Amino acid sequence: MSTYPIVRDTLAKLVSFDTTSRLSNLALIDWVEAQLEPLGAVCKRIPNAEGTKANLWVRIGPDAAGGIVLSGHTDVVPVDGQDWSSDPFSLTERDDGLLYGRGTSDMKGFVALCIAFAPQFASLKLQKPVHFAFSYDEEVGCQGAPDMIAQIVKHGARPDAVWVGEPSLWQVVSGHKGIMVTEVDVFGHEAHSSLPHLGVSANGIAVDLMGVLRRIERDLTQQGSADSPFDPPYPTLSIGEMKGGTAHNILARHCRFGFDLRCPPGFEPAQILAPFYDAAETANAELKSRFPECGVEVHQISDVPALAPEPDNGAEILVRALTGDNALRAVAYATEAGQFHVAGLPSVICGPGSIDQAHKPNEFIDPAQLKQGVDIFNKLLERLSAGR
Repeated sequence: MSTYPIVRDTLAKLVSFDTTSRLSNLALIDWVEAQLEPLGAVCKRIPNAEGTKANLWVRIGPDAAGGIVLSGHTDVVPVDGQDWSSDPFSLTERDDGLLYGRGTSDMKGFVALCIAFAPQFASLKLQKPVHFAFSYDEEVGCQGAPDMIAQIVKHGARPDAVWVGEPSLWQVVSGHKGIMVTEVDVFGHEAHSSLPHLGVSANGIAVDLMGVLRRIERDLTQQGSADSPFDPPYPTLSIGEMKGGTAHNILARHCRFGFDLRCPPGFEPAQILAPFYDAAETANAELKSRFPECGVEVHQISDVPALAPEPDNGAEILVRALTGDNALRAVAYATEAGQFHVAGLPSVICGPGSIDQAHKPNEFIDPAQLKQGVDIFNKLLERLSAGR
């Protein structure tokens, strides 16, 4: 029997769990454990502080160093406000033959392949283990994976390769930019807009600080090497969210804005943002000198390291052998591969579906991508059965 129908059914089940990052993923984790534990797989949950979400680290085979980690995240982005033509949490095959649903490309398709092939992995007399590393909160700054990676390293598993199955149309990706996400809260003092000397507008201070960020953003376009594999080759800074004030005739008491900085390997985010940090510190001191309850608070939400392309990367060598792809690629988005990499675990990105479909309404995956995945995983089985 072809493994593809099992992969498709598994994907349908995974899509049916609404694992939007603001929600729990525990129902999905329960179901995955129920599929894997009867196979003899060892499943370990690594929960968040509140116990509302969990990573799932799975080991199939011996408790030994080496082997491979197949890594994927379980959370998806929201569907709020998006114009879907079908239920986003029900896998739907339309007349065009494509499979629609939230997470089909990003990235429950790869997770479905892992689970569908688990019985075949378990049937082998493995010399080294096959691990699954299923994380939470990847979509909100890769916040879940670090605790799981720390557990893997602490346990002494030390896999030979980490394969992160983010959507790449099965093209091998050797590197990605890092991302630092920051939120800024500015607290002002309310007053009537006709008497601005009696208060201070949080919005006005926030605009000044965002002006500093915009100058940094423009300066960054002059940096980066022309032969860089990244597009664009320089760091990018984007202010993605801002909200403040209650009425046009009231000096705003509170304003919040958020931004992300994406750096290729070799750039230091703290150095790039130094002028902003200085401006925020100065504004905070000036506000508090007038109104002690006012000020500026800068919160670093996440800091995901870049994945640098490296020669002799064992994970990359393996996945290139399985896919036959030898082109050099690097991407501007960030993944958990960078977190595995800085822990000393060779990592590579390659998976089904297109990043162009990620986060959009009517997200889909072409079944041909899943069928190609079946062929690739069968080649992995052959290597494992041969003791390689």
